[in-house]
Amino acid sequence: MTSPVPQWIEPTATDRADIERLVDVVRHADGVAAWSEPALLDLATPTGHGRHLVVRGHDGGLLAWAHVDGGDPDDVVVELGVAPTARRQGLATALAREIRADPAVLPGHARGWAHGQRPGAAELSAALGLQRDRELWMMRRPAGAGALPAARAVDGITIGGLTPGQDEPDVVAVNARAFAWHPEQGAMTVEDVRRREQEPWFDAEGFLLAREDSSHRLLGFHWTKVHPDGARDGGPVGEVYVVGVDPDAQGRGLGGALTLAGLHHLAGRGLDEVVLYVEADNAPAVATYRRLGFEVDATDVSFRLPDVTSAPPAGDARGGV
Repeated sequence: MTSPVPQWIEPTATDRADIERLVDVVRHADGVAAWSEPALLDLATPTGHGRHLVVRGHDGGLLAWAHVDGGDPDDVVVELGVAPTARRQGLATALAREIRADPAVLPGHARGWAHGQRPGAAELSAALGLQRDRELWMMRRPAGAGALPAARAVDGITIGGLTPGQDEPDVVAVNARAFAWHPEQGAMTVEDVRRREQEPWFDAEGFLLAREDSSHRLLGFHWTKVHPDGARDGGPVGEVYVVGVDPDAQGRGLGGALTLAGLHHLAGRGLDEVVLYVEADNAPAVATYRRLGFEVDATDVSFRLPDVTSAPPAGDARGGV
């Protein structure tokens, strides 16, 4: 019997339901999500930038899914995963080769995220000649980390919740300035914010804005998030989703004040266990989070393919990603 082959699809409602089930199966098997929030949002409400490659078994069951985000042609992002029962059969390699074979899919530089740094991902990246270029740490503050430091005020600044339909442009402007160096976060648009406002986890009161009293100018924000599971006991867990401070307002202690305000907000909802994601080489941020009781819990690795026109090397990693 011939091996199943990858197929490009425009997901139907049935496809989306099958992919969502695969996402859950992989997450529960590996203890980590194989796809990022942008990929899942694109699946639910397509942006027009995403492409979908799947492998189905001879019985029609979904065995693997790859999402290709081509929103930035110079930085195409690939994420893929294989059902636990279908691993070590070369499906991840087949997906990667199909994606890499088409210059229309990868018009420029591309990279793939290996969430949780699973062994199969390292094997696959080595077989395909990918270069490790970024590490993203998930840090966790466990429920037993102790009392939070007291929330603190910053002179001349008031912190309050977001007003949907009004504050999004200000948030995007500050975000672009705060994360001008960051390839994903710095590109956030008003539409990106509004799409997330439609998600079940969105809480306007947990989207904290710091405005200058004299001018009402937005200087920073802390966007918190709540996951229905993910805590050590399987219950809900809070997340420091994004903390951004306008460069012009740095040096006033605003980032620390916003971080604490968000953590106290989450604690007020009964969420003493909190996670966050931070670039591993962002030493000042890592040091701040460690002082607040956060420790590294998992590592996501970005592997870059610098020349998408070169042929993939021979061999089959038979990766389990």
